[in-house]
Amino acid sequence: MAEAPVKTASKEDIEKNKTNAILCYLGILMIIPFMNEDAKKSPFVKFHLNQGLVLLIAGVIVGFVSWIPVVGWIIGIGWFVIWIMALISAGSGQMKRAPLVGNIELVK
Repeated sequence: MAEAPVKTASKEDIEKNKTNAILCYLGILMIIPFMNEDAKKSPFVKFHLNQGLVLLIAGVIVGFVSWIPVVGWIIGIGWFVIWIMALISAGSGQMKRAPLVGNIELVK
């Protein structure tokens, strides 16, 4: 499967919106950058908002699957690792797609 190209953001955009990008991965706090007009215009925040929304939906699904002994737990740990990788990506100012679910685009 070919990876979709990642849009780029300027260094100023990244530095200005790093906090908003991190908030995109913290569940309900995702609303803050979603409601902020400046953040919605930022390619950096849009990228992480999309990734955070996809991971949130995946997390709800994984929450149900995790009730299955062993297999569900392994899937839950895998989702947690992907979530941590995405959070670190936002905090370090990178626009890396999350493994497995990173090519899904919900926010345009």
